[in-house]
Amino acid sequence: MNKSKLEKIIIGIDPGTNLMGYGVLKVTGNKAEMMAMGVIELKKYASHYLRLGKIFERVTGLIDEYLPDEMAIEAPFFGKNVQSMLKLGRAQGVAITAAIMRDIPITEYEPRKIKMAITGNGAAAKEQVAGMLQRMLKIPKEDMDVQMDATDALGAAYCHFIQMGKPETEHKFSSWKDFVNKNSDKIHK
Repeated sequence: MNKSKLEKIIIGIDPGTNLMGYGVLKVTGNKAEMMAMGVIELKKYASHYLRLGKIFERVTGLIDEYLPDEMAIEAPFFGKNVQSMLKLGRAQGVAITAAIMRDIPITEYEPRKIKMAITGNGAAAKEQVAGMLQRMLKIPKEDMDVQMDATDALGAAYCHFIQMGKPETEHKFSSWKDFVNKNSDKIHK
């Protein structure tokens, strides 16, 4: 595959031990388009260690299929259950290892940073993130019938795209006032 210098593929990963989300973006210049998104189902494997092996196998397979230039991975958020955090950290580490084995640079993003980059609100609901991604990437409604882990992963990839530089959007606004004037139907009073 001969990619131009202006083309880049980013794989996003939302680590999990029951479901692991992935999303793949193709970036051409300042435009991004979704190539794929989905989940890796891990619930059927009883052993945590077997799940880790499957994560490595599937993430390596995705890397070999889409040939990403970079990986964006969601950092585990800190919860009260130490065992859950440990398992999630292992899952993230295995996904990172798959990228390292293929010499792919990795960037980690906190969930709040991803939500902020996409919606402007670090406490946004997963549904809000999914809705914004659908609009920004012009994803058909039928392709959005996926688990939120997949859209979270696509969100990590899109956040990375935003961090790379200014993405091109259809609407240009000179200020918040300009945005409000052009979107009065979206403003709740």
